[in-house]
Amino acid sequence: MPSWESDALIVDAVRSPIGRRNGTLSSIRGDELAGQVLNGLVARLDVDPAEVEDVQLGCVTQIGEQGWNIGRMVPMVAGWPESVPGTTVDRQCGSSMQTNFNAATAIWSGQLDLVVSAGVEMMSRVPMGSNGGDLSDKLLERWQIVPQGISAEAIAEEWGLSREELDAFSLESHRRAIAAIDEGRFENEIVHVEVQNPHVGTVFAVDETPRRETSAEALAGLKPVFLPEGKVTAGNASQICDGAAAVLIASERKASELGLEPRARFVSFGLAGVDPYRMLHGNPQASQRALDRAGIGWDDVSVIEVNEAFASVVLQFALDAGLTERMDDINPNGGGISLGHPLGATGARITATLVNELERREARYGVATMCIGFGQAIAVVIERV
Repeated sequence: MPSWESDALIVDAVRSPIGRRNGTLSSIRGDELAGQVLNGLVARLDVDPAEVEDVQLGCVTQIGEQGWNIGRMVPMVAGWPESVPGTTVDRQCGSSMQTNFNAATAIWSGQLDLVVSAGVEMMSRVPMGSNGGDLSDKLLERWQIVPQGISAEAIAEEWGLSREELDAFSLESHRRAIAAIDEGRFENEIVHVEVQNPHVGTVFAVDETPRRETSAEALAGLKPVFLPEGKVTAGNASQICDGAAAVLIASERKASELGLEPRARFVSFGLAGVDPYRMLHGNPQASQRALDRAGIGWDDVSVIEVNEAFASVVLQFALDAGLTERMDDINPNGGGISLGHPLGATGARITATLVNELERREARYGVATMCIGFGQAIAVVIERV
């Protein structure tokens, strides 16, 4: 096990309900939604926001309402004291897992004692890719840069995954998410948010992304999106959606001083870089690096969260990690295909879901991992305390 100045303790982890594209949350700005989530986080712990030394916020499309360093704007919008600073981080899909890493590292090193790691993405209001520009000719001379859907197709082809396997995984993702909602498994991680929407009134409390009406037949009937004879469809890819999430991370000293009871701790992180054409296949490498640093193996891990950017990504991970016989332990409550993938928020959302599932199972170790655009991946080992 690594040796640190202090453990980086997860005191609590919460999220908003996830809204469909142009759905309930599309009526609210991202800084205002994330502000509600931050307030919900400290309110249920009875923590004075003035105690927070930094807000690290993941956001991918940093333009328009999500520009101007939204990480600083969010605590200000939330009404927190001006003394609470904030910054914005973009590691694309892994952005708010990277903010977990940043916050944990600051606490491990003894530089900070209480940090909020958060994320937000309002994909209905700020279109994905709208902050991008032309790519460098020097980049394109060396690398073949393609849309992520093409990468998902390449993974399906190279790892021998059929359209039927991708659709079956996607249907199961919806089934698991619906079961989790119906059994109340998400209630401990969701902060109710106020919205102005005629369909739900003023309080939004339940994810609206899982599709109860979907079926194997419905998924099979969808046309490929990226290649005419391809396997990737809107049904076996993550949903465009809106959401925010936040994690309160403390040193042992600060948790004791404030009387906070930690739920878990960060043990280790792992990063990986892979070729940018296939781009989405680095989860096994990043996870193994995190496991090696933690001094444990997959047999020690009870719950695994793999961001469902595409069904092919999760199935490729299971094959390469040797976990195909443990699919019940991978995303047991659904994932990006059913719940949605609000880019900058997903890392913190997965953290909240993982901590809750570890507690539900009374298990010790969990791993979360996320593929990242242009050929990266990030992973974390979390231990329930």
